[in-house]
Amino acid sequence: MTLDTPRLRRTRTIARIGALTAGAVLMIGPFLYMVSTSFKPNMLALEWPPRFIPRPATVANYVQAWSANHFAQYFANSVLVACGTTVATTLFAALAAYGFARFAFPGRTLLFWTMMLGLMVPGVVILIPQFLVARSLHLTNSLSGLVFFYVGGGMAFNTFLLRGFFERMPRELDEAMDIDGAGPVRRFITLYLPLSRPALATSAIFAFLGSWDEYSWAFTSINDPDRYTLPIAIAQYQGQHATSWGLVFAASLIGMLPVVLVFLLGQRHVVSGLQTGALKA
Repeated sequence: MTLDTPRLRRTRTIARIGALTAGAVLMIGPFLYMVSTSFKPNMLALEWPPRFIPRPATVANYVQAWSANHFAQYFANSVLVACGTTVATTLFAALAAYGFARFAFPGRTLLFWTMMLGLMVPGVVILIPQFLVARSLHLTNSLSGLVFFYVGGGMAFNTFLLRGFFERMPRELDEAMDIDGAGPVRRFITLYLPLSRPALATSAIFAFLGSWDEYSWAFTSINDPDRYTLPIAIAQYQGQHATSWGLVFAASLIGMLPVVLVFLLGQRHVVSGLQTGALKA
């Protein structure tokens, strides 16, 4: 039997801290180098040995990235698409989850798990059939078409997320509102939506993140440069300025800011939503 001595415990603790530190450096190091390079003049972008503190530092890359190649317009397009997708996905997923969780109707279980099958199909597999459907509905080359298919693609996961939360609510609340004469719509608006704010916030964050950085479908369905979203713009921007790594990294970091901001503001709601059972099947 191995004795759990203080020295052995201290050695294990040091080993765990060392492993975690090495993992953190491997994950954060490239990002820090990206941030550092975005503040360097182009002539120093690939200097060797690499320097994490730029000397001299400049914000010219950010100014040029924002002002060149209609970058601000692409940013605005992404904001419109992401916000529209977030609102629509959260609303429709909440309605679907409410129906699955609180009403009994023939085929409910079969319909729910049929919807869940969509989570098992990679998006790239249905890219061509989806494009054919979009073309027949005249939804290609438009921001509203992006929103339409982003909402459809996010419905399954967000319905699954919210259904578990709605199922945890006591039936006595429904009975109390029935006594007051409240119908299903009034119960949904005045009871379920206010009580499910953590789960709704979690759903909204996932919907926003999923639509903000989506590239494959946007690249497939959009061919008008005026309707490009940010991922397409950054990809083409990198092609146009293949050696201007400071410029490319600056553009990428500008595109990351809304994602970081949304996650930081909503992190508390995500943790709260998951802890209260939002992912219960």
